[in-house]
Amino acid sequence: MTRRTKVGFGLLLSAIGWSVTGLATSHPPTPQPAQGRLTINSLIDIKHPSSPVWSRDSRQVAFLWDRAGVTNLHVVAADASSPPRAITTDGAPVAGVFWSADNRDLHFTLGGTLMKVSAAGGVPQPAFAPSPGSNVVVSPDGRRAAYVKTDAAATRREVRLRSLVDGSDQSVARFDGPIAGLAWSHGDHLTFTSGGRAGQSIRHESSPEYSGAKIVYVATENVPGTPGQSYVISMADGTPKPYTATVGGGAGRGGGRGGGRWIDPSRFLVERTVDFKRREIYIGNTSGTAPQLVHQETKDAFWSMTGDAQGTAQASPDGKWISFLSDRDGWDHIYAMPSSGGPAVQITRGAFEAWRPSWSPDSTRIVFDSNQGSNPGNRQLGLITLNGDPARAQVATLTTGRGTNTSAQWSPDGRKLVYQHTDPQNSADLWVIDAVPGAKPVQLTSSLPAGLDRTALVEPELVEYAGPDGKKVPAYLFVPNTLDRTKKHPAIVWIHGDGVNQNYDGWHIQRNYAVYYSFHQYLAQQGYVVLAPDYRGSIGYGSAWREGVYMDVGGNDFKDAGLSANYLKALPYVDGDRIGVWGLSYGGFFTLLAVTEMPTAFRVAVNVAGVADYALYYEDPYHGGWTVSRIGTPEQNPKVYAQASPVSRMDRLVRPLLILHGTADVNVPYLHSVKLLDEALKHGKGDLVSFMAYPGEFHYFTRAHVLRDAWTRVEQFFAKHLSIQSQ
Repeated sequence: MTRRTKVGFGLLLSAIGWSVTGLATSHPPTPQPAQGRLTINSLIDIKHPSSPVWSRDSRQVAFLWDRAGVTNLHVVAADASSPPRAITTDGAPVAGVFWSADNRDLHFTLGGTLMKVSAAGGVPQPAFAPSPGSNVVVSPDGRRAAYVKTDAAATRREVRLRSLVDGSDQSVARFDGPIAGLAWSHGDHLTFTSGGRAGQSIRHESSPEYSGAKIVYVATENVPGTPGQSYVISMADGTPKPYTATVGGGAGRGGGRGGGRWIDPSRFLVERTVDFKRREIYIGNTSGTAPQLVHQETKDAFWSMTGDAQGTAQASPDGKWISFLSDRDGWDHIYAMPSSGGPAVQITRGAFEAWRPSWSPDSTRIVFDSNQGSNPGNRQLGLITLNGDPARAQVATLTTGRGTNTSAQWSPDGRKLVYQHTDPQNSADLWVIDAVPGAKPVQLTSSLPAGLDRTALVEPELVEYAGPDGKKVPAYLFVPNTLDRTKKHPAIVWIHGDGVNQNYDGWHIQRNYAVYYSFHQYLAQQGYVVLAPDYRGSIGYGSAWREGVYMDVGGNDFKDAGLSANYLKALPYVDGDRIGVWGLSYGGFFTLLAVTEMPTAFRVAVNVAGVADYALYYEDPYHGGWTVSRIGTPEQNPKVYAQASPVSRMDRLVRPLLILHGTADVNVPYLHSVKLLDEALKHGKGDLVSFMAYPGEFHYFTRAHVLRDAWTRVEQFFAKHLSIQSQ
């Protein structure tokens, strides 16, 4: 056991008896009066910014700001000369935000309607009255909107353009047949599909015997449809021209979808993953010839790069280059190749993950973020300068200091970047920095509640301990700042969810896990020591660690997490008889394994929406593919499925268990917890289990009343069983 150098970091069905009870040099912490301790209400008040969109003159940034599931559109000056101002205040879901050509107005979609509002504030109004038709899509320059108008007989369609500047309207093309997926591609070109069959949504209903026939549990299966014919329209002639946008033998992505997918007006990128193992990149074209395979790689285990890496192929704005991420050397790195043909060149190298690459508007640079350095939970922005050829590319670091800097977006003039920053004293906020090494960043938002005493926040320490096979398991240790280390104190192990996720050196970058980081700061304030392991399967440590779960879900990955108890017991200031464990989703699954495979290792456990049985998870049509990619089918690997079924071993439960689950959960269906309850009762464990159902709540707890109840309930549960006085 070793330690690394310190780098910072409602209806209660109680006991199932159904009784009812109610920053560093670049990112210094924002000065706040030292007057506030964390409370559950202040945890709920922590906001999270997302989806920044630059104004076309690079002077302002629009973004969404969430508080407890209520999200509103805001605008802030890019130089932070004025604070953010709310553009919407009703919390109605906003999507597809873009700026008008003159930077005066913001447009967004609301319930399928294109809305318009002044960037200075006002009441959003429909951009068109009456609505022009269906499939409304806005041009990249923000001056025009294309839409589809259908005749009275619903047989003939017309693609039209309406000016967002003066309201003028003109016909672009006519087409006999249905039009779907209208989109702007490259320059003055539009694409759409016609024919084929849209994917079906099959409603599956079940009422298992252990739940009874009165309640029906629903799962929706999305069945892929047959691809239609793709068409491209040039504004020059207005004639829809058919082309091939799919690749046979597997699911493809591309053909007019998303920024960077079109190389030029006649070529586009298509990407697919075959059998969960082989990744292929093609260049398609509008001339009718078959797409050309330009890159292929095959994994022995499974294609494990998470979507958060944003590693799909993208074309440079000038169409000369194609970039993508690959882990062919064991780490996620940036590669680039000529779009005209030629080998891919690896640009970034080393034992770190380079993620979220984004081309500059002039196609000469790529910004990305990576966790290069001694702390895998620390991420800095990097800048690649191509110098005309990826083989001559130079890599520089833009941000420095402690924390996690991610998701950089270029300003239209190519001079600045807006990005998200977190660290031990700051939850997620938006910052802006000039795209040159040595520049000083500027903070745009402040999402922590005013008056919070940030000096009381605990800096996580990166440690490691031995896993079941001797491999070192990294973890983040939180020791309260004022802890008396001459005495023994209770401790809690937090097991993150998703599998392919990780802990960070400070606040988590994702809102869904940032709320848990916030609560762990609250627990540390109450006197708990907290440990958060990054078991095998976690991101941030290379593909070998990430793929260590292959054909072994619930095996060594779980033991990595479970053996955290041994690490804590070896600390002189931790009471080995007062250690709790909890986790969300995949972490909840591990929590359930902990109380059944290691029944006396932890004094108490909290399972938040955890998987109770991977056979049940495999049967759910929403998750079958995810499960097969890692452990095959139950028929192929019955032994693995047996070890990944804590519900089948509920007879081993000997310590108190609290289960929290939302009834509208799609990620891990609520039915998993119902089955857990049934098995616990059958084995006479009702006095050990408490359960809270959150009506209408999704997998990641969001709403204020749910968060308030969940955090209060978890705090009281830990306090009761770990003998600490709640404050």
